[in-house]
Amino acid sequence: MSAEMDALVARATDKLEALEAALYGLQQVRGRYTADDGSVTVEVDSNGALVALELAEPVTSRPPAEVGQLIIWACQQAAQDAGSQRSEVVGKLNSAFVPPEPETPASGTVGGRAE
Repeated sequence: MSAEMDALVARATDKLEALEAALYGLQQVRGRYTADDGSVTVEVDSNGALVALELAEPVTSRPPAEVGQLIIWACQQAAQDAGSQRSEVVGKLNSAFVPPEPETPASGTVGGRAE
């Protein structure tokens, strides 16, 4: 019975560690995108919330509406990047929770059929 309990505790510990790793991984997710011309760079967290915005000097020569659209576009691209990273973290977590293959009970026959 002790071996069964040890195995149960080990499985629970492994799952707890996988969950903690996933929580840490989700906190580390950052999506980043820089416009092709380098004028706008944004960074978002794992929820897609803007955490950093960098505007290069040349952006001042553009109309405000164009800059606004460029910022929104960059945020969308960064959020997609963060979403991909988040999916990887959750995928690893899901694989840790896949149940083990059930053990097949030994039958009383070897190389034949049961009667």
